[in-house]
Amino acid sequence: MKKFIFTLGTTAILSAGFVGAASASTSGTYHVEKGDTLWKVAQKHSVSVDELKDANNLTSNIIYPNQELNVATIKEMTHKVQQGNTLWSISQQYGVTVDQIKEWNGLKSDLIYPGEQLKIQSPNGQAQQSSPSVAQAAPEAQQAQAPAEQTQEEQQQAQAEQTQEEQQQAQAEQTQEEQQQAQAEQAQKEQQQAQAEQAQKEQQQAQAEQAQKEQQQAQAEQAQKQQQPAESSQQASGKSMTVEATAYTANCAGCSGTTATGVDLKANPNQKVIAVDPSVIPLGSKVYVEGYGEAVAADTGGAIKGNRIDVFVPSEGDAQQFGRKSVKITVMN
Repeated sequence: MKKFIFTLGTTAILSAGFVGAASASTSGTYHVEKGDTLWKVAQKHSVSVDELKDANNLTSNIIYPNQELNVATIKEMTHKVQQGNTLWSISQQYGVTVDQIKEWNGLKSDLIYPGEQLKIQSPNGQAQQSSPSVAQAAPEAQQAQAPAEQTQEEQQQAQAEQTQEEQQQAQAEQTQEEQQQAQAEQAQKEQQQAQAEQAQKEQQQAQAEQAQKEQQQAQAEQAQKQQQPAESSQQASGKSMTVEATAYTANCAGCSGTTATGVDLKANPNQKVIAVDPSVIPLGSKVYVEGYGEAVAADTGGAIKGNRIDVFVPSEGDAQQFGRKSVKITVMN
């Protein structure tokens, strides 16, 4: 019987505590008690000192016992996130919803971090917290609240696990993105290096070809220089004279293409041959002709008399271009 009476008393205490809390939250004013400071009142109502001063037109932090403070006009509070806080636990503390907290703070997910400042809006500007009388309830009341607290703890733990899972997933995605970026940069670097090596190889090859070409040209010039003194020496050792020269070809109409000494000019179009007057230049002689080169006196002609020669050229066009001119020749043997 005593236990039954005690339980009823506890129930009365709890009811009184909740009623007191409701009255304090709906009155919109706070009666200053002895020992109160603006800071204590601000902490009790989860607002800042500046917000209290603005709402009550206070110019200093001094307040007096029995003074009435307006807390109903404060529409926004700030909550500093503590270790273990979740949006759900904060929403329960202030009597609002998780979606409202997310909307007021522009949150895209349920992730929050210790030290983060969250805006909380309330019709009367006060946190919906239990009064001290509720916190001091009898053991039976605490036992009655235990299942709710356990459920809240389980929800907090589930949200913490969800938050941790989301963080791990975000880290994994970040790591994958960084890895892909690193691979792309490495591939680009290797491609640039390959292009540089290819360009260097092509440049070296071009330089080698240019060097070879210059070397061949130098050798040809050197051979020509060596040949010129020899020709000059041969010319100096022979009989020189000035003659009138014309040109002919083996491809003309009626031409047999065979010289007086039997050279087939059609079969040897690049042969250096001249027609001469045998009484002046013996057939078979080697003759150096200025502007034509070294030739063999291997042919004769009806119009080739005295100091006249006819030089053989591959085509009729070359013969016409040669024309008629005076040239210096040297009979070398």
